[in-house]
Amino acid sequence: MTNSNQPELSGLTRTQVLVTIAISAIVFLALTKLWLYFSSLSLLTARSEPWDYVIGMGLGIGITLMGFLVYWLWPGYRRSVDSYLNLVLPPLTWADLIWLGLLPGLSEELFFRGTLLPTFGLNTEGVLLTAVCFGLLHFSKLENWPYVIWAIIVGTILGVSTLWTDNLLVPVIAHIVTNGLSGGFWKWRTLGGSGIAR
Repeated sequence: MTNSNQPELSGLTRTQVLVTIAISAIVFLALTKLWLYFSSLSLLTARSEPWDYVIGMGLGIGITLMGFLVYWLWPGYRRSVDSYLNLVLPPLTWADLIWLGLLPGLSEELFFRGTLLPTFGLNTEGVLLTAVCFGLLHFSKLENWPYVIWAIIVGTILGVSTLWTDNLLVPVIAHIVTNGLSGGFWKWRTLGGSGIAR
């Protein structure tokens, strides 16, 4: 349901989407650096071990599959996701999906799980507060509230995985895989049609 007083946003160009992704990543990386500079905290450790790659990829695939299930079962979430993806994904090439996964996955996880989580506490309360902040990042308009709820759930899962593995690399990989698979599936689903999700 849209408000007739608010104009619908038209699709963005490929350059606009890629520049927005890049600027967002730079902003989150700068916030991370500033946060660490002005606090007594240090960034959570990211270890590069084979098992952590497997856990991160498995978690990303699991989140993506859960997202597909929620997408098909919850019409409000489906409308919210399609509204956002219709704005962002159509101009992107398949190769651009690498940037869609990599830049937000890395920069957002460094900030939310790498700096905010230790700031709020490496405990249940810290995970939930960080997840709510992560969800609010995904708020763009009132009708988008189902997407915000989903982002809070995903943020909670990523936070728990950070505490469980004690490795920031796990949520980074999971986030990258989730963004890449979700974007790729949506793009594949719209091929052959008008480019607009049905």
